[in-house]
Amino acid sequence: MELRQLEAFAAVMSTGSVTAAGRLLGRSQPAISRLLQELEAEIGYALFTRSGPRVTPTEQGFLLYEDVERALAGMRHVGERAAQIARGQAQPLRLAATSALAAGLAPAALRLLESDGGPGQVELRSASPERVVHAVLTGAAQLGATSLPLEHRGLTVHWIGQAACVAALPEDDPAARLGVVPVACLAGRRLITMSNPFRLRRRLDAALAQDKPGPATIETNSTVNALAAVRAGLGVAVLEPVTAYGVPMPGVAIRPIDLDIPFFFGVITPPSQALSTACQAMVDALARAAADLLPGFVLHDAGAHGALLNTLYGDDAAVTETAQS
Repeated sequence: MELRQLEAFAAVMSTGSVTAAGRLLGRSQPAISRLLQELEAEIGYALFTRSGPRVTPTEQGFLLYEDVERALAGMRHVGERAAQIARGQAQPLRLAATSALAAGLAPAALRLLESDGGPGQVELRSASPERVVHAVLTGAAQLGATSLPLEHRGLTVHWIGQAACVAALPEDDPAARLGVVPVACLAGRRLITMSNPFRLRRRLDAALAQDKPGPATIETNSTVNALAAVRAGLGVAVLEPVTAYGVPMPGVAIRPIDLDIPFFFGVITPPSQALSTACQAMVDALARAAADLLPGFVLHDAGAHGALLNTLYGDDAAVTETAQS
């Protein structure tokens, strides 16, 4: 495969048109078509179905695009780094984080570093937990910030943070006037919830199992989406606290609940890697930012990872109700 072929493929995937891809890359439409045909002939299957000037990616095309996109990003990184070396610039700090931690925690940590003299150039990317792990293992990121637990022996976990999940309600909701929201009062209402059934969703469903069901839930993979749905008056939510407190949304009240549903997260790096001064400063700043942001934040040693696994997936008795005054 040639770089020009991969660039043509990625451009057509992005624009949905061979003609538009040609304009984007400064090449003619026939040249883009020829590059695509050469790539398809080399790999042995079609990447697009054609309908006049428009093209539709095949299933194989979508699958290949994920890797091509990463490869091209890696090439761009090499080019940028070569230019930085020529200018005598230090290597950027590359951080991959889940969307919650990238939006809710990383900016606060970077602000702390600014007050200490600045982190220098920073590259912050958000991704799923699986992609964060991949970025750290492949060297695309020097640090990863992700939700836990994370069973992967090829990583070093530096610390584990714990904070309680919270309720998100419209500001004018009667329950928003309470200092602590009883989960029982959410029964019979539409819940806006995370689609992952194994962590927060599993425990919330168990807590409300005996209550009368409410309207159909709204599922999402993003806390920001859930907060926007709450603001629109579509229901109430129980969410991880980092986005809830770190990216406050006007019109949405965040309140603690009377059920202890812990959210665990931490910082990971490749194994046996000596951290640069900038990386170590970022590891520490993320912990400081979490302590500043999250009520009741607990910082665990990385060695507690096994016990936390049992807390999440062990006996449901680990879910305890807090005493109310």
